[in-house]
Amino acid sequence: MRLDGKRESDNVEDRRGMSAGGKVVAGGGVLGIIILILNLFGGENAQMLTPVLEQMNQQQSTQQTEQRELSEEEALIGKFVRQNFALMEDTWSNIFEENNMEYRQPKIVLFTDAVETSCGSATAASGPFYCPGDEKVYMDMAFFEELRTRFGAQGGDFAIAYVMAHEFGHHLQTVLGTSGKVRQLQQKMSETEGNKLSVALELQADFYAGVWANHNKDVLDDGDIDEALSAAQAVGDDAIQSKMQGHVSPETFTHGTSEQRKHWFMKGYKTGDIRQGDTFAALDN
Repeated sequence: MRLDGKRESDNVEDRRGMSAGGKVVAGGGVLGIIILILNLFGGENAQMLTPVLEQMNQQQSTQQTEQRELSEEEALIGKFVRQNFALMEDTWSNIFEENNMEYRQPKIVLFTDAVETSCGSATAASGPFYCPGDEKVYMDMAFFEELRTRFGAQGGDFAIAYVMAHEFGHHLQTVLGTSGKVRQLQQKMSETEGNKLSVALELQADFYAGVWANHNKDVLDDGDIDEALSAAQAVGDDAIQSKMQGHVSPETFTHGTSEQRKHWFMKGYKTGDIRQGDTFAALDN
């Protein structure tokens, strides 16, 4: 991505190297890996995982009381995040204004190891997620190395941008009321039917990420879209289940297949039109 001269967002909280209430999970072990798989690009699943995460913190915690200065590489990543988040703020405030919709800005929190949120305690094992309670995106940047080494993603700066844009999409769903409607419907459904709505919600967030990319083609490098598609491929439910358990169980999908995730990102990228993202109707067909 070409971000030289782009403004930096003021809505970024950089908590890396800071204490997260004194408790930091040491390693996480097999349970941490399971939570990572369940909550990749977690949307609002952090709320459901809170009891498990708190138990992990109680059983496997150490005290972190010292703060440290960020390394040069960490500082550069922080600048990259602030510039990308600014692009997302500007893009979506303009799109909402053009469509006569009310908009409000979210925030993003960068953390190391563990963090306290309005949705409860979370660790790096939960992966990037959005908390509707405080309207903030939470990211431990170590996730992207995990995505590359464990799940075979290509990596690259636009993989980070894609994940940020996906989580930003969950904020848009909160502002538009989509997430609230889904939660209400899920309370009246079986788990299998509820999972289908979760898939639609996640695919719509991928679509919104594609719309954002469409509106920022001027900063993209050759290969950036391929990096996003590689990340989407790696975090499809079928790809993860096949890798971790040797078979797939479609009735348990909550985020969509690799092909679905790539399809909806590309639809957003090709159309650039927020009105083309009705993933709920598409799943009924």
